[in-house]
Amino acid sequence: MDMMTDERMLTFLHSFDREKPAYLSKLEQDSRENNVPIIRPQMQGLLRLLVTWGRPMRILEVGTAVGFSALLMSEYAPQGCQITTIEKYEKRIPVAKENFEKAGKSDCITLLEGDAAEVLASLKEDGAYDLIFMDAAKGQYINFLPDILRLLAPTGLLVSDNVLQEGELIESKYAVIRRNRTIHNRMREYLYQLTHCEELETTILPIADGVTLSAKRR
Repeated sequence: MDMMTDERMLTFLHSFDREKPAYLSKLEQDSRENNVPIIRPQMQGLLRLLVTWGRPMRILEVGTAVGFSALLMSEYAPQGCQITTIEKYEKRIPVAKENFEKAGKSDCITLLEGDAAEVLASLKEDGAYDLIFMDAAKGQYINFLPDILRLLAPTGLLVSDNVLQEGELIESKYAVIRRNRTIHNRMREYLYQLTHCEELETTILPIADGVTLSAKRR
């Protein structure tokens, strides 16, 4: 038995979670009921810790969905922190904006609409972001990486979610259904680039659906 993936162990660990603000708990519940992907409880805990500890003043998120993770980070970020989040799925953009407005966070969260590759390339603020959170289409992470490295501050942290693909990444690509093989190959390449890039120090954590933490070397 793998202790880290045992449901009883996860339930036990989550019993210690600090209660979230009520509006976030409701948004989480609504999202799960409507099959909208949001970050898992272990990822939530990790983000809360990283934002509290790192005190980032500029956060960039790739993949807004309905705004849950951006709102979560805003609750633990220092006063004056600005969060920029990118989303291309047209049906979710107005929902996210409404969620930001309802929470009174429209002044500190900016949603950029469009394809992340194009939006990232258009951002000119080299080295501006203290924390970058990748939570978009997994097959595109590798394509985003050059701009992500350009935009990450020298002392910044890159957090990438969902890198283990529900455990499929450890399998041979031939054991993966054909339509997932491209994503499988691209994610393996992304992990290789993160862990072999001379510019980064990276660790892979087998929590939630796999998380990487990457920091720039001096």
